[in-house]
Amino acid sequence: MASRTTHPVLDTRALNRATLARQLLLVRAEMSARDAVAHLLGLQAQNVKPPYFQLHARLAGFEPAELAGLMESREVVRMVTMRSTIHTHTALDALTLRPLVQPARDREVTYFRKGLDGVDLDRLAHRARAFVEGEPRTMAEIREDLLREWPDADPQSLSVAARCLLPLVQVTPRGVWGRSGQVRLTTVENWLGEPAGAAQPVDDVVLRYLAAFGPASVKDMQTWAGVTRLREAFERLRPRLAVFRDENGVELFDLPDAPRPDAGTPAPPRFLPEFDNLLLSHADRTRVVPPEVKGRSWTGNQAHCTLLVDGFLAGLWRLEGGVLTVELFDRVPKAAQEEIVAEGEKLIAGMGGLPAGSDRAAGSDRAARSDRAAGSDRPAPTVRFAPIRR
Repeated sequence: MASRTTHPVLDTRALNRATLARQLLLVRAEMSARDAVAHLLGLQAQNVKPPYFQLHARLAGFEPAELAGLMESREVVRMVTMRSTIHTHTALDALTLRPLVQPARDREVTYFRKGLDGVDLDRLAHRARAFVEGEPRTMAEIREDLLREWPDADPQSLSVAARCLLPLVQVTPRGVWGRSGQVRLTTVENWLGEPAGAAQPVDDVVLRYLAAFGPASVKDMQTWAGVTRLREAFERLRPRLAVFRDENGVELFDLPDAPRPDAGTPAPPRFLPEFDNLLLSHADRTRVVPPEVKGRSWTGNQAHCTLLVDGFLAGLWRLEGGVLTVELFDRVPKAAQEEIVAEGEKLIAGMGGLPAGSDRAAGSDRAARSDRAAGSDRPAPTVRFAPIRR
């Protein structure tokens, strides 16, 4: 292995293209939704719709019904894992990734210890487990039950403790495309009918992370997982890994045979939902987010849906009533605009803006039938550009 000072340098565009390839964003993959969820180590699922839009951007021929079916058959589930945020995981990863990040969830509880004065955490976990395994419960119901035993505790702290100490999943119909439902929770073991496995070996997770997000630094993976002290795992794996540097001299690790396309490889426009892990899973996000637009995909705590042009964050979008509105951060060439429109039309055709079965979608369907009956010449759903967002 060459010395660390002579590792090849990967510039920003090379890192961009490599990451897009791993994320299935250069060319849509001929892959099942389940396999994609596994490859990507889960999909950010803070809101209900983003996992569906994430797969639409990455998979050839994806239809929302495919992921919805996996949710209903319990082959994938929604639960808190990396960075204390909700992810959609395969059943296997739900049982074995959560234990890997459990130490971080345990530390999270300590931030609320003042509100848990006098609360026995083991007793709390036991009581909450019995309560949610009797039948799925809302967080308000869990909090109310815990307050019966600890009436002087802070209600929010009790909720946080239950969420952190137990591997809780959101049961369906929550998360199913075209259906709605309150957030009701039970344990992953109860929902899947299987005991939680041992945590996946950290070395295996490092290799999986690099396959989906590499090339990456130790700090990058720690940012993705929301855990620390991963340096030892990378050092154990060093003889098996390719090692590079970025333009700032930061050491990057990668799988030797993983794709690293030429920096000039074309990158088509991609419409990503809010909280897409592409934008959240590296300490240094300049491989996707140019410094001049840093922070522009957020307003306060609200994340926006993002548009990639030539592989980099270039604007925001929203899809309402079959109309896709694009807000670019700067001008783009006419050819790029045409590519954006073509990709936007795929988004409208594939996702429709509203899940079938929702109240608003049903109203839109009724209006469409009425228009057809009346011979309306209302224009088809379209892509429009809003004024450039300076």
